Amino acid sequence: MIYLAVLAFGATLGLPIAVIFASTAQGKATSAALEGIARQPEATARIQTAMIIGLALIESLVIYSLLIFFLLMAKLPQGDALQKMIEADAQRPVVQTAR
Repeated sequence: MIYLAVLAFGATLGLPIAVIFASTAQGKATSAALEGIARQPEATARIQTAMIIGLALIESLVIYSLLIFFLLMAKLPQGDALQKMIEADAQRPVVQTAR
């Protein structure tokens, strides 16, 4: 049961964390590229190309995390299977260890 709890926690928390950090990185990359273009307008094409490649790589990480999210969500039990697992865990006797 702990495995399922960790799996659910990882699946539901991993994607938002990836999106938050990716959006922050994309904002910083875009800001730095625009500052570079403002300083050297003649280098616009090179800076813009590098920025687009960087943004594509950052976005690919978010797409990979979305894929992992869907794979992990598919591993979680649904409906009746989950209800049976919860009921079976609730009926299990609690073992106390001596200290």
